[in-house]
Amino acid sequence: MRLIGLTGGIATGKSTFARALRDLGVPVIDADRLSREAVAAGTPALAEVARLFGPEVVGPDGELDRRQVAARVFGDAAARARLEAVIHPAVREAMRRETERLAGAGHDLAFYDVPLLYEVGLDRELEAVAVVWAPREAQLERMAARDGFSRAEGEARLAAQLPIDEKAARADLLVRNDGAPADLAAKARALLADLRAGAGRRLPNAPPRRY
Repeated sequence: MRLIGLTGGIATGKSTFARALRDLGVPVIDADRLSREAVAAGTPALAEVARLFGPEVVGPDGELDRRQVAARVFGDAAARARLEAVIHPAVREAMRRETERLAGAGHDLAFYDVPLLYEVGLDRELEAVAVVWAPREAQLERMAARDGFSRAEGEARLAAQLPIDEKAARADLLVRNDGAPADLAAKARALLADLRAGAGRRLPNAPPRRY
């Protein structure tokens, strides 16, 4: 089964594009879902997170209090690295099981939706990477409308990620989301057609395939 990475930046429209792919019948494995399951109540990973960051990061329901954890690691690279050292191996194992399940079900193509794909080096493990790009100002405007973030809060979220223009420069398949949201469905169809025709990782020094 061909496994294609899917990433972008906050408020670039990656989730909307992933939904368009699913509507076309292509599985999209959600790394955020796998990461939630990896630290679900009773898991060894959750016990290790509580040991590292204190029992207060586990709520009364036995689940991880994500707000508590986010407050502890946001802006603290060392703390974030300790958290990732626990979660990433568990997520990778869950991803391996899910890809085996999809291949066994007869799928020949799937996407792996990972917000921090380049940041954790997953691009080297996937056949190709599709990046959903939007202009920086559009990201800030969407965060303000969707999440109620001030400009300063939006800028802080962007500063915590690899710049979207850098991700776009590294992409094999680049999806521009600077038009109407409905355009993404047509772009998903075009991208899938190219993949079915054999498109994959771009050649060295070649530009990404654009949609």
